[in-house]
Amino acid sequence: MVITRTPFRVSFFGGGTDRYEWFSENGGGVISTTIDKYCYLTLRNLPPFFEHKHRIVYSRVENVTNIDEIQHPVVREVFRLFGIQEGKELHHDGDLPARSGLGSSSSFTVGLLMAIQALKGHFSSKSWLADMAIRVEREILNETVGYQDQIAAAYGGLNHIEFKKNGEYEVKPILINEDARNNLQSHLMLFFTGVGRFSSDVSKVQVQSMGQKKDNYANLTQLLNEAKTLFGRNEFNVAEFGSLLHEGWLIKRSLSKGITSNAIDGMYEKAMKAGAFGGKIIGAGGGGFLLVCAPPNKHKQIQDALYPNIYVPVKFENSGASVIHFDSSMSF
Repeated sequence: MVITRTPFRVSFFGGGTDRYEWFSENGGGVISTTIDKYCYLTLRNLPPFFEHKHRIVYSRVENVTNIDEIQHPVVREVFRLFGIQEGKELHHDGDLPARSGLGSSSSFTVGLLMAIQALKGHFSSKSWLADMAIRVEREILNETVGYQDQIAAAYGGLNHIEFKKNGEYEVKPILINEDARNNLQSHLMLFFTGVGRFSSDVSKVQVQSMGQKKDNYANLTQLLNEAKTLFGRNEFNVAEFGSLLHEGWLIKRSLSKGITSNAIDGMYEKAMKAGAFGGKIIGAGGGGFLLVCAPPNKHKQIQDALYPNIYVPVKFENSGASVIHFDSSMSF
């Protein structure tokens, strides 16, 4: 039996420029961090005593006799890709809801790839996990997604991920001292909008209009560069960080109509009036989680203003995808 733990991520700057349709011509990059909220997958060889061969447990339960019957697209295609022959039982548990903008789908894909490899006794490098997850989601499932989620989930940490025109990428850890890191972390808040959505659906609209929004994407890249400069200073200014988030949100919401809504705009306005420096919707938009950057002494005020939306405290994490349990004692 193998248990994997794969973190969710929060993207700060550059989201959208991680899509191949953009960076293959213009280059791109994001600044993001993984957080202490995870996707857990438990995978084992299923004993041959049941009518079904595979058992997949997530928001529904699937008991099937062959891979083609599996309804979960990632599980079905990954099992096909690896030519799974033995029966498998897979259980999914997540700390936060799916389709919430935190890269949960890619965390699932990365965790499943790692679990299958680990069950066979193979070590998976972070680069292999990221590359294979991108292949599964973009080439096999034909989803309109970017590259950042798979990379963040595999590598973990606070990073600047640079996407090059030739299709390659480079993960550059952002090095700030512990006090600055803790200070930034203490200013961040996550609120659930109560709305789930498929990021691929939202992304399709953005990709279709990308040619008409070149200036907007160029402005997102400029903000990313300003954020890099901010992180490089001896004294990290959280208020300026929040202000950059606000500028980025104003640009992002102009990329397509589906990114925001009256409800989301209402939440954001309430947070700003209650003392926030800035914020943004995490991920492709349309729902999920609202990130707020605010002084700690304003947090209670903001929570009250956004009630009954659920507040989720988070911390940064550095491990990325990992195997947290392995037991080879049972095999069939």
